[in-house]
Amino acid sequence: MKRIARSTLQTAANLIFFALIATAVLSSTYYLTRDTIAQSVERAKLKLVMQIAPAELFDNDIMRDKLDIPASELLGTTDTTTAYRARLKGEPSAVVLEAIAPDGYGGNISLILAVRASGELAGVRVVSHKETPGLGDYIELPKGPWIKGFDGKSRAAYKDADWKVKKDGGQFDYMAGATITPRAVVKAVHKALIYFDENRDRLFAETAEEPEGLK
Repeated sequence: MKRIARSTLQTAANLIFFALIATAVLSSTYYLTRDTIAQSVERAKLKLVMQIAPAELFDNDIMRDKLDIPASELLGTTDTTTAYRARLKGEPSAVVLEAIAPDGYGGNISLILAVRASGELAGVRVVSHKETPGLGDYIELPKGPWIKGFDGKSRAAYKDADWKVKKDGGQFDYMAGATITPRAVVKAVHKALIYFDENRDRLFAETAEEPEGLK
């Protein structure tokens, strides 16, 4: 009986030892690679920003002229995000916002969009998603040009009721059999434009206001 108890204790001790080793290895790997991962994320984000906010829109350092945006229901965000402000000859030109479509077929769809100072969309891109490969992933470049359909659109050009897919009586195309995905993206982009309209002056303020100043 004592022999069984000792064996059990030894086995438990071994398991704890290896668990501690595994935790230490994982922690070390995280701390060694987090800066590299963060840099990769920033490079990917910069690439997307350059796609939707072309160089002719600004002459400032858009990646440094930024503003922290608190979580917003209109943007679908639950954490602080970053807005990048484009200025041309000292005047507001465009702002790049991050948004989340929470109701995609596979869950959250992360978006980045550039809105011109006039309220017109300069471009929208998908940052990440979990939509069905070969069906709902046509929202992502280069798998399809659908996302470019937002270029030049605005709330001035389309009534709020028009910001839906055509199946729902709106103005936006969709692929047959994959309605949920574009419906979620159109809704999220529309809400982001509402956010822009409600916060335009604060977004472009030369001196960033306190985060709670933004809705």
